[in-house]
Amino acid sequence: MKTVTAMLCIAMLGLAGCAPKDTSRSSLPMTDKTQQAVAEVAPAMAAYSDKFIQDLWNRPALSHRDRSLVTLAALISRKDTAELPHYLNVALDSGVTPTEISETITHLAFYAGWPNASSAAVVTRDVFQQRHIDTSSLPGADVAFLPLDEVTENKRATMVEANFGKVSPGVVQYTTDALFRNLWLRPGLAPRDRSLVTVSALVTAGQVAQVPYHLNKAMDNGLTETQASEVLTQLAFVAGWPNIFSALPVFKDVFASRHAA
Repeated sequence: MKTVTAMLCIAMLGLAGCAPKDTSRSSLPMTDKTQQAVAEVAPAMAAYSDKFIQDLWNRPALSHRDRSLVTLAALISRKDTAELPHYLNVALDSGVTPTEISETITHLAFYAGWPNASSAAVVTRDVFQQRHIDTSSLPGADVAFLPLDEVTENKRATMVEANFGKVSPGVVQYTTDALFRNLWLRPGLAPRDRSLVTVSALVTAGQVAQVPYHLNKAMDNGLTETQASEVLTQLAFVAGWPNIFSALPVFKDVFASRHAA
């Protein structure tokens, strides 16, 4: 049941989404239904949730908004549609806009795969309908792109062409045309946040070979080392400790290389 505050927010601001609100203890770790199931069949897990998860969400290194984006990216990457509705609501309550959620799904179609993103879109449509969010205002394919850094992009494209142009010219072409000269320039999700959800999805999927480029890009786009470190802490509880420990040496090397530069 929605609180009176939430219902008033929807009534007044439903078409544009609601302003950030304080996320209460009961709203963060899991739904009431999930909490009850966990308490019944995995009571020790329930105790760990009470002890650690709420503390995790209140750590100051990342805002609730950023933690929501990290969590959504991980859930979409894992195709975890069971928990996605709850965390979509947490994200909206934490200040993530419907447009940013829409752009996150679009972005992760390329980084987590079309089937995972499509499944997330089905779930998100239901959440948007429940919150009376007008999806007709969400950005389509035709938008005014952000400025392209031609020097950086030409350097990237030249390197990829030299290494893989003869291996898979189609992949190389779409990487340039669809991703770096289109998707990454869409204004509905800030470059820092695109990098944030990309790194989160890669770590969750265990794709550590792709992390150095995208973590450097994230930090070039404004993600601080402290925030990047905290992304791993958030993801430990969503993606699991093995994925995090696989990513830790990669993050360590990226941090060290940036310190030495």
